[in-house]
Formats: sequence, structure tokens, C-alpha cells
Amino acid sequence: MDRRFGFVALIGRPNVGKSTLLNHILGFKLSITSRKPQTTRHRLHGIWTDESVQVAFVDTPGMHQDQPKAMNRLMNQTAESALNDVDVIAMLTEGVRWTDDDQRVYDKIARVNVPRVWVINKVDKLADKGLLLPHIQSVTARHAFAEVFPVSALKTLNLDSLLGYLKQAMPEGPFLFGEDQVTDRSERFLAAELIREQIMRQLGDEVPYETTVEIESFDRQETRVGIHALISVERPGQKGIIVGEGGARLKQIGIEARMQLEALLDAHVALKLWVKVRSSWSNDERALKSLGYFEFD
Repeated sequence: MDRRFGFVALIGRPNVGKSTLLNHILGFKLSITSRKPQTTRHRLHGIWTDESVQVAFVDTPGMHQDQPKAMNRLMNQTAESALNDVDVIAMLTEGVRWTDDDQRVYDKIARVNVPRVWVINKVDKLADKGLLLPHIQSVTARHAFAEVFPVSALKTLNLDSLLGYLKQAMPEGPFLFGEDQVTDRSERFLAAELIREQIMRQLGDEVPYETTVEIESFDRQETRVGIHALISVERPGQKGIIVGEGGARLKQIGIEARMQLEALLDAHVALKLWVKVRSSWSNDERALKSLGYFEFD
């Protein structure tokens, strides 16, 4: 049986639903999600296999305007590096919006000589569906896309059409990953991300962006996993917010994260969390490298 394999980059500005789309395609929670922009910080491979075709989706941080912090520069570099050596670029936008940030993303992907498809996400939220066709006609008159797919990642609307196109677009070649593999990331990495997801979801606007999670120990036994995780913040006041009065907030973060971890690992999880101040880590390239953020050097 002839096989096909290729890479598809999921590209877009922050908060258009790239991670939600990937999770629903895979039927597996690989990428963490929240309502806050720039939840995704790393480049992730999500592997989808369907009979004779395997697609490695590359989930990326949302491309955003350049900002002075090293973390923000890194996230843009991570997203742009995903454009190298892919077979298709899927650019996501939402609804009937085409923003200046969307245009900046398009300008970057237009330089890459591979097929580009436009995935219009969150169409289920459109109050007036009649606005969609004029929007598509307006944008495609000025931008070159091989195909356009209006979808709802959350409702799994029209994902079959998108996947059908991608299956045909993949070049012939052997699978790169095992047929039952859904990511090339380790359980240790996924554990850190699930803990960070709870911080993103439970805390206010500022603190999560200056927070990172390191797994200090990951001990898997037959039906039990022991995880010790360190949450780093940049200022003492942020530590107080995460810990909460009498440790209540940290406890709640741990409870919610442990539930997610047990579902992921299919085992009882003993989770211990600590918080420490690591001044200006998000603007320190040496600290970012030690935390595993420079993955494409």
C-alpha cells in the first residue's frame, strides 16, 4: 500500500484557535488552551494517522507584533521557524475578521513556496452567516490561497473537508512516526504544560505571562506517577498571588492539574508544587535556554 507523509504548519495570530483545532483533529489534548492570547509558547508536533496517510501538524505560538522581551521575540521566531520544510501551511483566522495582525501573518507565509490554505475558524459564532461569503470573496481577491475551509474547531464543523484536502496534499513517502503515536513530546513536557494551563486559566491577565513551569522529578511506577513541579515567577508579589491566602490558590491549581494529568497518564498522580521568584526570566536568553525554550538553534 502506497503511503503518504508530510508536515502541515498551523499558523495565525494569537487566540484564533490553532491549539483547539489540533486537539480536536487528534482526539487528544496535546496543546493547552485558554482564553488568553499567547497560551502556546512552544512548537508542538501533533501526529494524525489515517490508514495510508500520516500528517504531522506543527502547532505554533501565535504570531504577534514584535515586543522588546526575549520571550516575545522567541515566540515569533518559533512560529516563523515552523514554516521551514513543511508541505502545507494552514493559516487560521476567526469569523469575518481580517486584522492587521492577520495581514502580517499572511505577508510572512506568502514568501514560502508551498500550498497555503485558509482556515476560517469559529464560524459557528457568526450571528449572520450571510457575511461569510462576501468576506471570503473580499480576502481571496487580494490573497492567494489554494483552498478555503470555514470551520468550527470546537464543534468539529467541516474538519473532514480540511483533512480530506490535506491527505491528498501530502507527498508519497514512509511514515516518520509510529501509527499509534500522537506527539513527539514527552510525558514530562506535557505535564508541565498542563500545570501551566491551570495557571493561565485561574489567574488574571498579567501573572501567567511571567510564569513558567519546570518538572523537577517525574517518577512513573505501574499505576502511580509522582511529579514535583517548580513554578517560577518574576516578582515576589506574583508568588503571593499564585500561592494565595493560606496556600488556597496553589492548592486549587494543583487539584485541577492533577485531574488533567491523571486523564493524560491513565494513572494516579501525586503532584507537589512549589513557587519561587526568578527575576526577569522571560527577558533573559540564558534563562530561557535553560528552561527549554530555544528548540530550533
